[in-house]
Amino acid sequence: MATKKGNAEDDFEKLLAQYDYNFKKGDLVKGTVCGFDSQGVLVDIGAKTTALIPTYEAVDKGERPEDKIEKGQSGEFLIIRDEDEDGRFLLSKKKVDFAYAWKDLEKAKAADEVILGTVVDNVKGGVIVEVAGVRGFVPSSQLRLKEAELEKGSKIELKILTLDVQQNNFILSNKKVYDDSVNEVRKNLFSQLEVGQVVKGEVVRITDFGAFVDIGGVDGLLPLSQLSWRWIDHPTDILHVGDEIDVAVIMVDHDKQRVSLSLKQLEPDPWIEAQKHLKEGDKAEGTVTRIKYFGAFVEVYPGVEALLPHNELIDYQNENKVIVQPGDKIQTYIIKFNPEDRRISLSIHEEPAGETSSDNEAPKEEEN
Repeated sequence: MATKKGNAEDDFEKLLAQYDYNFKKGDLVKGTVCGFDSQGVLVDIGAKTTALIPTYEAVDKGERPEDKIEKGQSGEFLIIRDEDEDGRFLLSKKKVDFAYAWKDLEKAKAADEVILGTVVDNVKGGVIVEVAGVRGFVPSSQLRLKEAELEKGSKIELKILTLDVQQNNFILSNKKVYDDSVNEVRKNLFSQLEVGQVVKGEVVRITDFGAFVDIGGVDGLLPLSQLSWRWIDHPTDILHVGDEIDVAVIMVDHDKQRVSLSLKQLEPDPWIEAQKHLKEGDKAEGTVTRIKYFGAFVEVYPGVEALLPHNELIDYQNENKVIVQPGDKIQTYIIKFNPEDRRISLSIHEEPAGETSSDNEAPKEEEN
């Protein structure tokens, strides 16, 4: 017959068997949040007493555990201190979250994924961001955002450049997101572009040699010579940044991903019309557009320039006691008209004497 003492010993052994565990520092254990106290979060991990997550291992500085963690919430925790004399283990939630966050970031880097980061601070040389609880750095050279988009708390799209948990090195780029997006747009656009196609665009930059036009993610070059059939001194004579224009595609280089555009090809070729109105021997009044060492160019029909050779220009100035300037109107005669080569030679005399054909030919120069 069992004694009361024997029954008590059996019950105690059964109770101890419920807590048959071999937890130690560094172990990852599962547990359930069962409450809160002044020190932090109480967690049931199956030990003799509830384990404790100190506040600093549960939430960030300035936060309350009960605002971030729910009672009854289950999860994994890291033992950071062995069982004390009271049977209590110390746990960390932040270290586990941090480890899983790094694994997720490694996957994102391997897949070259776009991730969302929160701006934490603006510092010299860039911004500090937080991604899934991990803080990283975005150098200024890797930012393609306006200042207003980089205020604290702002969300920005990023790609990971370097990730080294041992060195705690986490560098990100917003520029790479932009560049990759632009490259995808360029790839799609180039697959659709064809010579002769007319597209809409916006003038985004003007240089001495032409203008760059955004035609939907790709900046095409609109050369000075393709702005107009008429002589243009500078692109700003007819274009301004922000202008929306229609342009014709005249060249597509898929290897170098370059596009050349034209405005003048959207207009009728004035040389074709000029053949209906001009012929050799005609008297022609025109406007001087530019003066070179070999003579003056005179617009004798809208968009059509002819050359008045240097010796003829000197004669005209001597006879009229003037110095001819661009914009002046003068009376001339058409001596030679070659529409195929787009050349017209002029004289101030109806039948100039003693001139060879070379006297009326301008040196070859770039068109407009």
